[in-house]
Amino acid sequence: MKKLFHLTQSGIDELKAELAALKLKRVVTAEAIKVARELGDLAENAEYQSARQEQERTDGRIDEIEHILANVDVIKARGTTQVGLGSTVTLKGAKRDMVLQVVGTIEADPLAQKISDESPIGKALLGKKEGEDVEIVTPAETLHYKIASIS
Repeated sequence: MKKLFHLTQSGIDELKAELAALKLKRVVTAEAIKVARELGDLAENAEYQSARQEQERTDGRIDEIEHILANVDVIKARGTTQVGLGSTVTLKGAKRDMVLQVVGTIEADPLAQKISDESPIGKALLGKKEGEDVEIVTPAETLHYKIASIS
């Protein structure tokens, strides 16, 4: 059974841009390998070894991105009645307010307020409706918020 990767359209676009940049980088790395080969003994050639390692990392990431894009499930915004994948949620709390977007694990970036649906916060929010209270249990503390809006 294939694993589907849940991504928003912007997440897919970011991966496609990274893939295009990596494919260009692969051409540059191949040229560096060719130049390093011409320097002589490959066993003691640091430039050659470094270029080969860079090529392996680049090829690995290209394979990973191509696999994700081949098995992607695009997150489409559903109705705004309850929190689901792709929802942007405004939370009101006693200490602070937050605006978060619930996304799949591949696209999660807490610093950009994109949280995974599998994180403690994401799990607490999924299925909730506007006006509901949410208790978010994290390893450090338990937080209480009210869902102010869902978009």
